[in-house]
Amino acid sequence: MEPEAGAGRVRPEPSPRRPDEAIRRAGVEDAQPAARLLHDFNTEFSTPTPGAAALAGRLRVLLGADAATVVLAGEPPCGIAVLRLRPALWAEGLDAYLEELYVEPGRRGAGIGRALFSAAIEAARDAGATRMEIGTSETDTAARALYEGCGFSDREGGPGGPQMLFYEREL
Repeated sequence: MEPEAGAGRVRPEPSPRRPDEAIRRAGVEDAQPAARLLHDFNTEFSTPTPGAAALAGRLRVLLGADAATVVLAGEPPCGIAVLRLRPALWAEGLDAYLEELYVEPGRRGAGIGRALFSAAIEAARDAGATRMEIGTSETDTAARALYEGCGFSDREGGPGGPQMLFYEREL
C-alpha cells in the first residue's frame, strides 16, 4: 500500500521567540567547531566519543563528499544539527535522518534548537526528502516536546497507532 502523497508532512510552526544566533549550513572549514559541539554533546550525556579531533576528521570527509548536512547556530557555533539522507524505498526521493541536534546548555531555551530543527527540515526538503526520522530517548522530554510540537509522532499511522520503537546495536 502506497502512502498518500504528502501524508504526514507537517511544517514546523515558527518559533515564538527568534534566536539571537544566525543559522547557517556548515562547510568543510567548519569541521572543527562542529566536532567540538558533537564531542561536548556526547560528554554531557555520558556517551562514548572518539574525541573532537577524530570527529573533525570524519566530518571533513562527510562534508567534503556531501554525505552529511550540518547546520550550525551562532559564531562561534553554540548549536548543531546533523542530517543524513538516503534513497527512499517507498517513494521517489529521499528519506532524511536527523542524526544529532544539540545546543550548549547555557544557550538553551532561546529558540536555537527549534531554529536548527526547522533549518534541518528545510535542508531535507530542499534535497528532495519526503520523510524524516528522528531517534531520542524516552527521558529526553525537551527533545520529544520539540519534535512533537513540530508535527512528528512516535505513533505508527497517527495518534491512535501503536508506539514506534527505535533499536540499535554496534556491529
